[in-house]
Amino acid sequence: MEELATLSTTVTELRFALDTFYFLMSGALVMWMAAGFAMLEAGLVRSKNTTEILTKNICLYAIACTMFLLVGYNIMYVDNSEGGWLPTIAGFIGEQASDADHALESDFFFQVVFVATAMSIVSGAVAERMKLWSFLIFSVVLTGFIYPVEGYWTWGGGFVSKLGFVDFAGSGIVHMAGASAAIAGVLLLGARQGKYGKNGQVNPIPGSNLPMATLGTFILWLGWFGFNGGSQLLISDAENATAVAKIFVNTNSAAAVGAISALLVCRFVWGKADLTMILNGALAGLVAITADPLSPSLPFAALIGLFAGGLVVLSIVTLDKLKFDDPVGAVSVHGVAGLFGLLVVPFSNADASFSSQLLGAVIIFGWVFSTSFVVWLVIKKTIGIRVTEEEEYLGMDIADCGIDAYPEFVSVKSS
Repeated sequence: MEELATLSTTVTELRFALDTFYFLMSGALVMWMAAGFAMLEAGLVRSKNTTEILTKNICLYAIACTMFLLVGYNIMYVDNSEGGWLPTIAGFIGEQASDADHALESDFFFQVVFVATAMSIVSGAVAERMKLWSFLIFSVVLTGFIYPVEGYWTWGGGFVSKLGFVDFAGSGIVHMAGASAAIAGVLLLGARQGKYGKNGQVNPIPGSNLPMATLGTFILWLGWFGFNGGSQLLISDAENATAVAKIFVNTNSAAAVGAISALLVCRFVWGKADLTMILNGALAGLVAITADPLSPSLPFAALIGLFAGGLVVLSIVTLDKLKFDDPVGAVSVHGVAGLFGLLVVPFSNADASFSSQLLGAVIIFGWVFSTSFVVWLVIKKTIGIRVTEEEEYLGMDIADCGIDAYPEFVSVKSS
């Protein structure tokens, strides 16, 4: 009997160690997505704004990690009532539960990189004309309060989760939330100079480095296996390991078919293979499958990517016609495809209903958009959110950072 007890203890400890390690490695993959966002955005903005967009991405990651450690994780998960709407507010991450499947710190690490992902979405949408310090101030509020509150309502056991809302890895909770904050910022910020003409024409503003943007997309694609696969939370038994494998395949298929879908739409509409649309098609497939990458069959997961890839192209074109200036297509990829992903969950998951998914999406958008709009507005009325016309013309690198990303391209006047 003593030997059996020892064996049981050993197996329990091994499972704890394996699940903790899996959590940490999944979190590391999601953290690597920060590099993907940085490369994607740096490639899709003009060269004169590259240093500034990279500065935003590394600083927002640092701010997200700090704020979520200080207050965000506690708001989202610690000592909250089941089915409630008002979270407790305290500091740090609480204490390890005696019956936990993994280390508390591994859960925090996995969750904090999701917060940074939501904030990275905002960065691309407001690129090339927003003040750096205004953006960073907003980052503090979003990652420390706005996101954790809606996180409690959903993943933290709050009232939205009790409505039957299903969002496995965050199509709405992370991606649509980031897009909602971005929409509020763009509406108050306005379009870049020269983007739209007086007669309704849309003037393309090409990115400076498509190889970098493509690298960023592949990095994001890789990181998404941690994003979705890690959300299974466990891998130490046959059932969970099999689920993780299916999540990987579904995630990959949605991205692949999303890219092909965007390629075909571009070919049929414009007769060209628009690389930026193809990149966004892959990302849209990833965002859409994130709502539930486990329940769909393998063909249905590919079908989700097919529709998401075409939808994102239509969305980007439509928003441009509405004079909504989003330099990287963040709102279309993460907002429109995120909403689409939520709404198709009931077709493969019997635990979800269309009404609960729609209501959950409305609540997330309403909370994040309204609070973000207020914060952006306060910043705009105090220190301002937009750089001057001259600073925008010369580039954000000089205005905010004083360092050119590509100094060999800058002409130097002789003395």
